[in-house]
Amino acid sequence: MAMRTDDWTRAKTSGVNPTQLAILELLEGRTDGLGVKEIAANLRVSQPTATDSIAALGRKGCVTKRGGETDKRAVNVGITPEGLSVLEVGRSSQSVAEQSVDALADREQEDLLVTLVKMIRHLQEIDAIPIQRMCASCRYFAPFIHSDAAKPHHCNFVNAAFGQRDIRIDCREHETADPASRAATWDAFQQG
Repeated sequence: MAMRTDDWTRAKTSGVNPTQLAILELLEGRTDGLGVKEIAANLRVSQPTATDSIAALGRKGCVTKRGGETDKRAVNVGITPEGLSVLEVGRSSQSVAEQSVDALADREQEDLLVTLVKMIRHLQEIDAIPIQRMCASCRYFAPFIHSDAAKPHHCNFVNAAFGQRDIRIDCREHETADPASRAATWDAFQQG
């Protein structure tokens, strides 16, 4: 309920509705944009709902639409600088959910993050949600390869070690690993 309230508050502050805000957040960092079907699937809304929200965002100058390269009927949607500005307005204050996480001790925050990653992965495995842009499904992620307990993981995209609390759930540089690599990475992550 608190997160839903946060979404409504952020959306209201930004001048969009929560679905439109979710679309902008989904498009952020995706330089190639996404198709309407992909947007609907990621947000778990109907295609007409996604289409209506995209049209409203287009009227506000927050997204651009262009025809697909192979299928001219397909539409690819990208975020504009105006859309990025709308996101920034909504991020101007700390949400209730963020305040609640900040109230936890460092170790509890880390445990919560790892638990959240496990929950997201399970939802992906049962096809309840599409693959998310998190470390555990990324081709660049190498879990527990360093002996440093504070920074046991490695990101091959930036060629740097990082710790549990730095695991990302939505990374702009994410590239989905093939299924066999994802399974092996997950096994290594679980055993660490």
